Amino acid sequence: MRLKMISAMAAALLLAACASDEPVATGDAGAGGSTTTDGISQGAVTPGSAEDFQQNVGDRVFFALDRYDLSAEAQSQLQKQAAWLQQYPAATVTVEGHCDERGTREYNLALGERRANAVANYLTALGVDAGRLSVISYGKERPECTDSNEGCWAQNRRGVTAVNQ
Repeated sequence: MRLKMISAMAAALLLAACASDEPVATGDAGAGGSTTTDGISQGAVTPGSAEDFQQNVGDRVFFALDRYDLSAEAQSQLQKQAAWLQQYPAATVTVEGHCDERGTREYNLALGERRANAVANYLTALGVDAGRLSVISYGKERPECTDSNEGCWAQNRRGVTAVNQ
């Protein structure tokens, strides 16, 4: 009798574990997304949105220690950003300058501003209207990674082009 009770409970648990509250995907939503039974599109981003920019273009470039000059890799990334911005002329962006945790707050705010200006100036040189760009420095105040090692610091030395919504 006890074995039957345990078996019944185990079967009930297995069935409960297999149950899902998520709608079943059906049809084609276009652009790589799927439509659920309730008609809501999932997985696709709206062209021209901040999510489109992040996922399909990339919103950041990285800098060397105590530097604000753009590497060839950063320039290539900014060329992609400029092409997207030219495709969506109504989009405005804020260029953020970030630093790693080393150095004083004042030094990092100034370095972050130089990094953000380097990004904004390059985008402008590629034909993006300067009126669509604003610049802000966060210095070391908004780290991407909080570990104290070179790999983490390299992630924090960045310029981020954030699409305003």
